[in-house]
Amino acid sequence: MEENEYANEKIYKLISIVVPCYNEEEAIPLFYNEIRVVADQLKDFTFEFLFIDDGSEDRTMAVLADLRNKDKRVRYISFSRNFGKEAAIFAGFEHTTGDYIAVMDADLQDPPSLLPEMLHCIINEGCDCAATRRVSRKGEPPIRSFFANIFYRVFNKISHIDMVEGARDFRLMKRQMVEAIKSVGEYNRFSKGIYQWVGFKTKWFEYENLERVAGKTKWSFWKLYLYSIDGMVAYSTVPLAIASLMGIIFCLLSFIMITVIVIRTLIWGDPVSGWPSLASLVMFMGGIQLLCIGIIGQYLAKTYLETKRRPIYIKSQSDIGGN
Repeated sequence: MEENEYANEKIYKLISIVVPCYNEEEAIPLFYNEIRVVADQLKDFTFEFLFIDDGSEDRTMAVLADLRNKDKRVRYISFSRNFGKEAAIFAGFEHTTGDYIAVMDADLQDPPSLLPEMLHCIINEGCDCAATRRVSRKGEPPIRSFFANIFYRVFNKISHIDMVEGARDFRLMKRQMVEAIKSVGEYNRFSKGIYQWVGFKTKWFEYENLERVAGKTKWSFWKLYLYSIDGMVAYSTVPLAIASLMGIIFCLLSFIMITVIVIRTLIWGDPVSGWPSLASLVMFMGGIQLLCIGIIGQYLAKTYLETKRRPIYIKSQSDIGGN
């Protein structure tokens, strides 16, 4: 890149790096060393590193406090318990002061080396957001990759927004876009959907999957499954339409079957045989009913949580605003 390519942004636009972390005491120092190198390269910008401790049970907070003492660009917020990554991202957006805001994971699966190129895109190409996507899932269990691909296909079929396959939370955004995201104050948050829903001009950057540098993933298969359900419920009412359609179809089938049974009984009498098929049919119909009730229940549960107006997160300690 040319030396004066950021000339119109001098001195000194602030870039805020939001880093959600949960039990990342081993990864945080490695991440900090990497992001510090990138920050030192971008001499026309100032940085703040905002770490959101999502109720960690290890020494994450001690590591953050130590970094804060060494580097005043480091800031932190600690939750009173584990509220989830979505809450951590939202908290970061609420407390950033930067002109540009990036979201990154602490495990270095989001390469900091991409930041200069992403910043160039926003400043010189008129983009509002520079987002990233993985083009491979190397190192990931095959079963997880299979279901992830299925999720993206199903989501894009039933939702009114298009989600890019392999999209990461790692992105750099203008303040205007972050303010729009903050205005979406829903309790049940699905950031990948929110990013697409608010719009704005986005350029995608592709990279090969990187394995975490330390620690263990916090996303089990079950948590990912529940997260995918949250996304579908949040951005599509198609499951409800499917439940209604299934009800109509089976009502018609039952009417046809009743007609056939009545006619058969009038012609051939009422033989006792056939109870196994009848029992199977009853069980099948019961399963369909429970499925439909479950779909409706998901929407009711989300509505119930929204109406309670609980806070998205609760801080236990912070170095921001004197807390």
